[in-house]
Amino acid sequence: MVSDPAIRRLMTRGLVGLEKETLRVTPDGRVSLSPHPPALGSALTHPHITTDFSEALLELVTPALSDPRAVLDFLRDLHLFVYQHIGDERLWAGSMPCVIGGGTDIPLAEYGTSNAAQMKTAYRRGLGNRYGRVMQIIAGVHFNFSLPEAFWDYVHADFAADRSADQTTVLGTRDTAYMGMVRNLQRLGWVVPYLFGASPAVCKSFVQDANTDLDAFDDKTLFYPFATSLRMGDIGYQNRQEEGTGLKANYDTLDAYTRSLTWAIRTPCPHYEPLGVKVNGRWEQLNDHVLQIENEYYSTVRPKQLTDWMEFPTLALRRRGIRYVELRSVDVNLFEPLGIELEQMRFLSLFMLYCLLMPSPTISPRERRWIDANEVLAAHRGREPGLMLQRADGQIALRDWGQQVLSAMEPLAALMDGQAGDQDGNQVRGEVSAALKAQQLKMAEPEATPSARVLAEMRASGEGFAEFARRLTERHRDGFRRLELDPARAALLQQMALESLDRQAQIEAGDDCDFDTFLARYFAQTESQPVALRSPLAEAPAVQAAATGKEPV
Repeated sequence: MVSDPAIRRLMTRGLVGLEKETLRVTPDGRVSLSPHPPALGSALTHPHITTDFSEALLELVTPALSDPRAVLDFLRDLHLFVYQHIGDERLWAGSMPCVIGGGTDIPLAEYGTSNAAQMKTAYRRGLGNRYGRVMQIIAGVHFNFSLPEAFWDYVHADFAADRSADQTTVLGTRDTAYMGMVRNLQRLGWVVPYLFGASPAVCKSFVQDANTDLDAFDDKTLFYPFATSLRMGDIGYQNRQEEGTGLKANYDTLDAYTRSLTWAIRTPCPHYEPLGVKVNGRWEQLNDHVLQIENEYYSTVRPKQLTDWMEFPTLALRRRGIRYVELRSVDVNLFEPLGIELEQMRFLSLFMLYCLLMPSPTISPRERRWIDANEVLAAHRGREPGLMLQRADGQIALRDWGQQVLSAMEPLAALMDGQAGDQDGNQVRGEVSAALKAQQLKMAEPEATPSARVLAEMRASGEGFAEFARRLTERHRDGFRRLELDPARAALLQQMALESLDRQAQIEAGDDCDFDTFLARYFAQTESQPVALRSPLAEAPAVQAAATGKEPV
């Protein structure tokens, strides 16, 4: 397939986008209690600056672009714009929060008075009630990847040579290939925390009084000696829905995936019934089902489609197929002001393309257990000498398997280098292979990984995690304050902020029912029934989708 020059060119024109979460904190490193600054626009409708679980947890969203440098430039400008409007607050440098007084001190995100806004906040209240608010303010970077639609027109015949019922159309071919990519990203998912994990230690304040076998780094910091990403381990980001609920998404096909999540949204769960739903007039969760909505399923990778206003993400997938794949297991790199850098983006694009092109059989229950175990082992003990992982042909050392995977990617990296060009059409050779070589070095020398660097610098400076992260937070803030935002970009972001506030006001004015009715209509959606909850702004969903690819909840 890749011998066709046209296909090779299209493979290097993939779109990448970033969603970077970052916590607003006070000068002493505590979670900010102040509202989302109005000068940043409406968190409900702004295409690039919104919030996640908390008012304090910003989410900065870039457009999907073919040039990773342009993506980083846009992310940088978002940081500069934010810093212009948050006073003496800071943007926390890492994934794991610090100096937490407890979950009750973490403010839920608010989005206004509309029904859509109330739903977003009620959903977050449900998350806090189910899993605790502290876990919900862990930050990460989501790396979104897709290939041009023209790519699928070219390769349809090749992918569908042995046609199944799902591959008789270009859309079916695309969905089948992307689901194979998702499965391979799970099989090899441990590679990401090993190479890019940057959270080997946490504040004791994060763990609170929970029982843990973490070691004491000092009197205020806990860690594992060979950890890479506690965010992706048992104390952090790893999925909790399976505990007591029986939920496990099925990634065999897109249809199986959407059906498994739909089952979870429709099925009551005794585990969550005691929380209540609407208690004394306040919604404590959207429902007492296995999942409130699809977004609650915290997988490391998701197939995604752009959504219409208040459309179920699973219905968007069923109606229009997979538009892009979201890799969610990337830590915020404390050493980088933006939390991610160009070399890493080049490697992640290569890694995702490699996972797309590899054969990808369905995942058996036994392999699913291996995948989950390998992920936690890599997160907790990834740099441990001789650490063994499990795959179909038996146990293998993490570093041996990693070197095999990275070596197998070399021809694809060379192909991408040979086809790549910058925005002006000039050849850019060797950069993808250089990014791959940098990761091969980390696989051979664990001390070169970000997680090892974090612990080494903490030891060298005599700092606990809070002090170390605060120092880097201040360094990054000082760096941003020395930069000037391009006037044209500043004007654009200012205009977007004002327009987003206008859109929020029109949405609030356009509500035609009470919240209970709105929620009932939302959950009554079916694949054949168009969504009944239209935004009063016909253009707003299209603007948001084109810019961000994010669902409104």
